[in-house]
Amino acid sequence: MSLPPGFLDELRTRTSIAQVVGRKVMWDNRKSNQGKGDMWAPCPFHQEKSASFHVDDRKGYYYCFGCHAKGDALTFIRETENVGFMEAVEILAREAGLSMPARDPQAQEKADRRTELAQVMEAAVQYFRLMLSSQSGQAARDYLAGRKLGAPAQERFEIGFAPDTRQGLFQALSAKGFTPELIVDAGLCAKPDGNGAPYDRFRGRIIYPIRDPRGRCIAFGGRAMDPNARAKYLNSPETVLFDKGRSLYNHGPAREACGKGQKLVVCEGYMDVIALSEAGFGGAVAPLGTAVTEHQLQMLWRIHDEPIIALDGDTAGIRAAHRVIDLALPLLEAGKGLRIAILPEGKDPDDVLKAQGPEAMNALLDGARPMIDLMWTRAIEGKSFDSPERKAALDKELRAAIGQIKDPSIRTHYGVEIKEKRRELFGQGRNYPQGDTGRSFRPGGSYPQGGGYNSGGGFGRNSSYPQRRGNYPQGRAAWMAAQHPLEQTRNSMLAVAQDAAAAEELRGAMVLAICVTHPGLAAEFESELETAPFLHPDQDRVRNLLLRHIALPAAELGERVQIDAAESLETLLRLPHVRTAPPVMKVADTALARMCLAEEFAKLEAERAVRAEVEDAMEDLEGLADEGVTWRLSQANSRRQRASSSKLDDTSDMGEDREALSAFLQSAIDQQIWRKKK
Repeated sequence: MSLPPGFLDELRTRTSIAQVVGRKVMWDNRKSNQGKGDMWAPCPFHQEKSASFHVDDRKGYYYCFGCHAKGDALTFIRETENVGFMEAVEILAREAGLSMPARDPQAQEKADRRTELAQVMEAAVQYFRLMLSSQSGQAARDYLAGRKLGAPAQERFEIGFAPDTRQGLFQALSAKGFTPELIVDAGLCAKPDGNGAPYDRFRGRIIYPIRDPRGRCIAFGGRAMDPNARAKYLNSPETVLFDKGRSLYNHGPAREACGKGQKLVVCEGYMDVIALSEAGFGGAVAPLGTAVTEHQLQMLWRIHDEPIIALDGDTAGIRAAHRVIDLALPLLEAGKGLRIAILPEGKDPDDVLKAQGPEAMNALLDGARPMIDLMWTRAIEGKSFDSPERKAALDKELRAAIGQIKDPSIRTHYGVEIKEKRRELFGQGRNYPQGDTGRSFRPGGSYPQGGGYNSGGGFGRNSSYPQRRGNYPQGRAAWMAAQHPLEQTRNSMLAVAQDAAAAEELRGAMVLAICVTHPGLAAEFESELETAPFLHPDQDRVRNLLLRHIALPAAELGERVQIDAAESLETLLRLPHVRTAPPVMKVADTALARMCLAEEFAKLEAERAVRAEVEDAMEDLEGLADEGVTWRLSQANSRRQRASSSKLDDTSDMGEDREALSAFLQSAIDQQIWRKKK
């Protein structure tokens, strides 16, 4: 359902969050100041004795300093009463005396369909649970007992059993009034090639319900009881509710556990997750039958800044760890990384816990290694470096790997680490000969005459000092020592870096405003949203909220972001060039918004490249020839000008509004509106 503009603002104005929360908590009168709307209480979302749950009645938000729960009155109603967004709106509207607006029939039809699918999935959970306790489930109960999985754990994870019958589930759900079409659309049954009745997908399997972060059952995983079955594990097919590459097993409980300070542990299967959770490692999740995807990696980083990948210590496990590393390298950001816990060969987390207990598992997790260690091990393991050619091959491989990292600071730190490891490998910790200094492995960037491997064995670039270097017989080191960066070079670099960053911020604000105004485009440009460089914290917050809830219908996505990021959006939309932009003002013109969004993403990427080049060059300023750095700066400026003047290769007529937006935004950047006027 799409709410009219201003309805949620009016609802918030009429609602006191202190009154809403006060029905669920006991206020701490010693810390609270009712006159100022500054209220404190023990948190209703986790067990505690102290009052760390803060409500600001004037701003309409709550925040827990213990478990980091936060939101507004609508969020509080949803979390405490387990209702959907529109149900929470209806509850608050009744209390505030507001009439709900008429529902949009098309949006309501989509929401109703998802609700029906969720209902049939819940009915299937109950059926599978019943079958596990029946006579036909005896073998499954024996298997679970052999895995040391008691009744409380089975209840907690809602484990069930699908008997080896062709239509047991179909008949049970049909008897409850669910239509065959709905049962098939939920992925529970499949239609035969002919015109026969649908048959059960899961037969003769132990069943593990898969729930989304909101707690809805969206799919099932089934483990075959027959050792000769074609597939040991079988997952539900993708449906309206279930996207395998965007889902994690145990997502909701793990997110809650990590909010209370636990580690986020990524393992391979259902039983590993259950065993870890039962042993006290509540932040355990697993991908669903595939390698970790880019979307799942972003989901993991939203739960925890440094997930631990705990994979089996066999060859397949090591290969899986390398795939995750290769996936993560281009996505790394400051503070967002991975650590790898390699288990003993042939052992999974469940095996370690049974054989050695939680203490041993905790020691393995505490000893998890950073990504760079596995990258280095993969590059050198089983190889000999007894010739310059082999050493050069190692250099090339590592440069290619680290060159994928987009963040210049992280790329630099990886280079430093690799340089140290290389010195240890080749025994080059000794003093360097005269004329061979300045080794640093710094991949990426564009430099005249290229970059390469220094003769003394260190990673580095052949800096682009001019051909007159022959005037210095002692070589490069003497030439560099004679050069001093000019002050005007440093100042110009700082100015370009600041201007490029400010231009990025202006374009980023426009991109997010269009996505919030036209939420249906967020999924269409999801990959661009994930990789776009949003510098301002408010912009990054809005982007993360869009990605976190991107699976929601467009109308609900827009409403959710407007609620959860109200303050950030207020800052974003306060900018004149955003507030008056055609795609923001013309809510109904989706085609215009799509074209503008595509162009701004392209230019935003160009601005990011300029900023990265300038930052990279500034790091080299100390000790490098002024001419070489100035050349790089001029190249960065040239690229920026070309990007600013270029148009997208699009033969379609983008219209006068799109041209007006492009000219308006470019004018704001050219005029440097972020600078104070003298």
